[in-house]
Amino acid sequence: MSKNCCCGNSKKDQFPELAPTMEKYANTPGSLITILQKAQEIYGYLSIDVINYISDCTGIKPAKIYGVATFYAQFRLQPIGKNLIMLCQGTACHVNGSEMIEESVCEHLEIHDGETTPDGIFTLNNVACLGCCSLAPVMMVRSSEGDETYGNLTKDKVKKILDEIRARG
Repeated sequence: MSKNCCCGNSKKDQFPELAPTMEKYANTPGSLITILQKAQEIYGYLSIDVINYISDCTGIKPAKIYGVATFYAQFRLQPIGKNLIMLCQGTACHVNGSEMIEESVCEHLEIHDGETTPDGIFTLNNVACLGCCSLAPVMMVRSSEGDETYGNLTKDKVKKILDEIRARG
């Protein structure tokens, strides 16, 4: 990793929210995942500009950073909607109709797993388990206001929830 962080003032000014993280971790071996997690937390996804900034600060080639970011499912390379729908597909949810709930969400929002609505309001992600098995089928919606969990979903209930979230703006 680079011994002289951080990236010059012009780049530092381009990503001021990430600069403190880079100052703390850029010279620490093994800290790339921590840096990527913080960058995604700040910006919502890892843009090519952020990857290049991290490369400049750490001395790690952009291709290697991209390789790490694409290897781990937790990282996103595209922006997500204002509301991230995490739809549980774990065993309890599957047995209780998560496929039917996914079908309802997809039809109602006209998107599929991993896609974002054209208005940027929703992104749908199927997840392995949310740990709310007693509420199956369940989804969590992450927004700037925090995470909201919705359980015992039906096709009608999920449509109503999505319409209420959309109405909030």
